[in-house]
Amino acid sequence: MDGTMGLRVLLCVCLASLLILQAMPTQASPPGRPKVSKRQQTVDTSVDGVTIRSLKVNCKVTSRFAHYVITSQVVNNADEAKEVAFDVEIPKTAFISDFAITADGKAFIGDIKDKVTAWKQYRKAAVSGENAGLVRASGRTMEQFTIHLTIGPRSKTTFRLTYEEVLKRRLTQYNIDIKVKPKQLVHHFEIDVDIFEPQGISKLDAQASFLPKELASQLIKKSFSGKKGHVLFRPTVGQQQSCPTCSTSLMNGDFKVTYDVNRDKLCDLLVANNHFAHFFAPQNLTNLNKNLVFVIDISTSMEGQKVKQTKEALLKILGDMRPGDYFDLVLFGSEVQSWRGSLVPASAANVRAAQDFVRRFHLAGATNLNGGLLRGIEILNGAHGSVPELSNHASVLIMLTDGEPTEGVTDRSQILKNVRNAIGGRFPLYNLGFGHNVDLNFLEVMSMENNGRAQRIYEDHDATQQLQGFYDQVANPLLVDVELLYPQDTVSALTQHRHKQYYEGSEIMVAGRIADHKSSSFKADVLARGEGQEFKATCLVDEEEMKKLLQERGHVLENHVERLWAYLTIQELLAKRMKLEGKEKATATAKALQMSLAYQFVTPLTSMTIRGMTDEDGLEPIIDKPPEDSLPLEMLGHRKTFMLSALHPSPTQSSSNIQQLPNQVTGVDTDPHFLIHVPQKEDTLCFNIDEEPGVVLSLVQDPDTGFSVNGQLIGNKARSPGQHEGTYFGRLGIANPATDFHLEVTPQNITLNPGLGGPVFSWGDQASLRQHEVVVTINRKRNLVVSVEDGGTFEVVLHRVWKGSAIHQDFLGFYVLDSHRMSARTHGLLGQFFHPFDFKVSDPHPGSDPTKTDATMVVKSRQLTVTRGLQKDYSKDPRHGAEVTCWFVHNNGAGLIDGVYTDYIVPDIF
Repeated sequence: MDGTMGLRVLLCVCLASLLILQAMPTQASPPGRPKVSKRQQTVDTSVDGVTIRSLKVNCKVTSRFAHYVITSQVVNNADEAKEVAFDVEIPKTAFISDFAITADGKAFIGDIKDKVTAWKQYRKAAVSGENAGLVRASGRTMEQFTIHLTIGPRSKTTFRLTYEEVLKRRLTQYNIDIKVKPKQLVHHFEIDVDIFEPQGISKLDAQASFLPKELASQLIKKSFSGKKGHVLFRPTVGQQQSCPTCSTSLMNGDFKVTYDVNRDKLCDLLVANNHFAHFFAPQNLTNLNKNLVFVIDISTSMEGQKVKQTKEALLKILGDMRPGDYFDLVLFGSEVQSWRGSLVPASAANVRAAQDFVRRFHLAGATNLNGGLLRGIEILNGAHGSVPELSNHASVLIMLTDGEPTEGVTDRSQILKNVRNAIGGRFPLYNLGFGHNVDLNFLEVMSMENNGRAQRIYEDHDATQQLQGFYDQVANPLLVDVELLYPQDTVSALTQHRHKQYYEGSEIMVAGRIADHKSSSFKADVLARGEGQEFKATCLVDEEEMKKLLQERGHVLENHVERLWAYLTIQELLAKRMKLEGKEKATATAKALQMSLAYQFVTPLTSMTIRGMTDEDGLEPIIDKPPEDSLPLEMLGHRKTFMLSALHPSPTQSSSNIQQLPNQVTGVDTDPHFLIHVPQKEDTLCFNIDEEPGVVLSLVQDPDTGFSVNGQLIGNKARSPGQHEGTYFGRLGIANPATDFHLEVTPQNITLNPGLGGPVFSWGDQASLRQHEVVVTINRKRNLVVSVEDGGTFEVVLHRVWKGSAIHQDFLGFYVLDSHRMSARTHGLLGQFFHPFDFKVSDPHPGSDPTKTDATMVVKSRQLTVTRGLQKDYSKDPRHGAEVTCWFVHNNGAGLIDGVYTDYIVPDIF
């Protein structure tokens, strides 16, 4: 492999949503642990012959703009090649801007280009069965960046990753959260955080979740004075050990740096290199009273922990309201109900009554999201018109839902229009999406159109705290209708400078370009409305102060102010694209792409390839930014062979592809009804299998390749007394042993290689992945398609419980879309029908049920009595299905299937 230095590469980029870095302890010995001199440090720090010689995280913050460099040197001490990994977690909000590997004296440098160009070779390779070594993953608050490569014996490799972001102020502080998980002892470990803030630093702290407080205070060195702050964390090998004689590391958790700046001056305005950054967070303002309406989803899907945690959070939030606030509650399931129907003051008696209402409400019906929102908006609008004093309050609408609109108005574009017209720009709407079954993009667009924002609430033990944490950020409005104004002939390319509300503990940030020779006269005016009065302020640039700052920080300050502007502009353009269409969307996309390339950021529109480094297939690794609503993934086992494509096919594309596949479709769905389409007869046969829940049935088995599909039955968990015990497929196992491919599918999750701890997807994902010749495409909340080269194409359809359904449990349908390349020996309840067979139907006549026709069928040299009936085929329309007329074979398919149905019972889905 010329030019590759024998490196095998796998890249993995994952997502989430706070700010995180990677770190470890400093140089004092822990209490009760003997001091270890360098001579005494004989602990073996290698794992399987591989040593991490150094792992350093350097963070430079200049006026909220953070620039991180993570450097690691790994040494292979063995006499044979070893696989090593560079595995770090970075903030979801960050953009990677550089990556380099130095191995055997050769440097491999990252090259950022537009995604279409970067993925052109990748898509071509994917089609031909090769793979580009890309894996992506995302978590709640972080993106995980992982690269695996093989290095030669007695050699070393250095990794260097650079990424950047703007720190946002939340609840009176900026946060730098650093994930610490080196997995082995490190010879030289260091986190060095250097902060420069022109306003002066007012507080600085650092904590490590994996260290006792007393020990952390000894190991973490922190100091600040004036404009500068510093945190250093540099543990010795002895201080990293989990015990004095252990070779394992105690460092596994979070390292958090928090700080804030002085607010003595009303204005914080920086000008450098024809760009400016304006930070606005005035202190000592009186809190505005609020008009607050909560709109809460009480559909049946909220059952269990979700409604319990929602109630806990509401009870706490109601208890925290101030006496001057006004509020109401709206609940929506199939119907919409409000607690009072108008705003009432947050008196002690009203708060207690509202809390009692929260404790007592029950879940009911589907999801009338449109109706619930319009009722909440109506209550706030009504208060503005009928009670003059309430028009001076800060009105806030907060909606919580865990699903999609299924009752009333369900068309998303119509809901957006209805909400936009009803609010009319008067107050912000904040949308909280509970769990992964929500359409977060839809909620984000709705919030953006109405001066708010959306946030996912994760289904976890801390969901109550997540809800409370969100409310705390908007609980104390200080100003409304905030506008930051700059001389029109002086500035261009402004970031967002109008905000509906400003909240205590937050900060408004505006950046832009300044025309040449205009810097000296630059100023900013701020207009807003506060408690009982108009708010006005003028901010002027202090030229002498700026000269001093430039002397202190030099090129770093100039560079950071410009990159801060670029970062904010790109983020805003990417968000704006979500609510635009046609030419406007194309213009915003083109601008965001142009700036991403100009400033060398890996964004959703760009990708990074590593020049000069290829895998054994001749493909360059690709670093990508995962989509915002990706779920956490963890790649274990066959890392090399998996790819999670960023170019997800849309559901409509997938459907059209399915319809173009070869025409003999067999399938099994609902209770379970087996459908055998026989194209040469232009007819369909069908039969049921009546078995107990828990039984596993063989659906497809190809003995030549080992490929198999097995399905496990589940029962109808809420049937009426005397009702037929319906069974449905609740778990499918699809296996291709030749490539070590195993896929487990349930109505809740899709798990790749479950026995190896592979990634878990939900049906809320839209994704495509590949392992050797097997491609899996997940179409969000609809179906998934498995395609096997030189094999078959199969579809799994998701059926969700809906209002009024006789079935009370989600289940799966399974269809064979293309089987002509399967071997002639393929068997199973469906597999035996993959190849042509003949049957004849004669003597149609009224059966025991006069509404149905019976007939005589001759098939496989057997004569059977069959009945004409109707079944549904969901292969082309997973939601509604299409009615199919078929000849029903009685007694569990006896006479049609080979042998008896019990021959097809197997012990496990794999």
